[in-house]
Amino acid sequence: MQETGIKNPKHNLSDYGFKNLSIINWNWSQDQLIDQTVIKSMGQIADSGALTVDTGEFTGRAPKDKYIVKDTVTENTIYWGEVNQPFEEKNFQPLLDELLNYFDGKEVYVKDSFACADPNYRLNVRVITELPWAAMFAGNMFLRPKQEELKTIEPDWIIVHAPTYKTDPKKYGIRSGNFAVLNFTRKMIIIGGTAYTGEIKKGIFTVLNYVLPQDKGVLAMHCSANIGKEKDTAIFFGLSGTGKTTLSADPDRGLIGDDEHGWSDEGVFNFEGGCYAKCVNLSEEKEPEIFRAIKHGSLLENIRFVPGTKTVNYDDISVTENTRVSYPLDFIANAVEPSIGKHPENIFFLTCDAFGVLPPISKLTEGQAMYWFLSGYTAKVAGTEAGITEPKTTFSTCFGAPFFPLDPNKYAGMLAEKMRKHKANVWLVNTGWSGGGYGVGS
Repeated sequence: MQETGIKNPKHNLSDYGFKNLSIINWNWSQDQLIDQTVIKSMGQIADSGALTVDTGEFTGRAPKDKYIVKDTVTENTIYWGEVNQPFEEKNFQPLLDELLNYFDGKEVYVKDSFACADPNYRLNVRVITELPWAAMFAGNMFLRPKQEELKTIEPDWIIVHAPTYKTDPKKYGIRSGNFAVLNFTRKMIIIGGTAYTGEIKKGIFTVLNYVLPQDKGVLAMHCSANIGKEKDTAIFFGLSGTGKTTLSADPDRGLIGDDEHGWSDEGVFNFEGGCYAKCVNLSEEKEPEIFRAIKHGSLLENIRFVPGTKTVNYDDISVTENTRVSYPLDFIANAVEPSIGKHPENIFFLTCDAFGVLPPISKLTEGQAMYWFLSGYTAKVAGTEAGITEPKTTFSTCFGAPFFPLDPNKYAGMLAEKMRKHKANVWLVNTGWSGGGYGVGS
């Protein structure tokens, strides 16, 4: 077995059960991973310099194939149901063994990084994947250790990522051959059968949404955040596709982050080190900050070029409406470092109203705010999940039910307490249609 790159010398992948790997590439630079992706004919370089890849069968998350191991740690803490589906504890090791055997003779890429910009809540993450561009995605989306830190880093959570492997679902009582299984006792996530990179990102988000409120008293939020010149913080709650990334990338305000944050006793902090933006109908005129962030070091997913060129056609949704780009946070010119802000003065609930009933903007009382937060009315935007081809009405508790493993009242109670304590204004913004529903209104 050959090993390359930078690693903690005390660590070996055999510690996790890997046996006969051919090559282990530890913590390669983003440039090395880009080059490897192109060499292996897994991707192409656009004329902007960004790497482009296809994620295959899955171009969005598969929430019905996400499971949490039910054991003594989780049995009485997880809010079990349609969203948080149980996976039998006895089946985890056999599925993991099956996955590890699949890696025999293969080359893997290991990326060490961490989540949470506030070091008081830091979580070290190790991604082990068969795809160089998936390791690159982890390098874009999580926070990046310094080179010297890679020699001493101790992972808190492990992600084993095998996009080209599928299992026999009947053996494990699951719905299909692809899966994402979280084990809070083993502190491990195993992903198989899907190359959609959002499964990596949202797996760790789910972990933080479980750990931080219970163990640290930190409210975990599916929101973006930015900060004004007077150091006033604003946060934007909403499902994917409702405008979190677009609104947070205001050129007149500093970007804290576009998707995942914590609200502690000290203020708001980003969980991530990058942005994962939708690209459909993207233009420099409409979204200049995001458009200019698509350059060397960015990863574009499921786009198509203008015929005969390497210029991306952002209006081409022949693969999916959920075309995506990931890039480091500092690719946005006005990103703040570290990505931390004060307690928010304004909170925005972004609702993509498919019926055109809601007014463009409303100010909410505390009671109204709790109602909207717990009901989470919005529309799932086309492409964000497998099988969604046009906006579909949904009620997603906390504006992100698929990622919240605890009782929703836990998050709502913490939000109400913090809103009251810090006297935050709450606004409901319709980022969907006005003057009529989808296909009629504007």
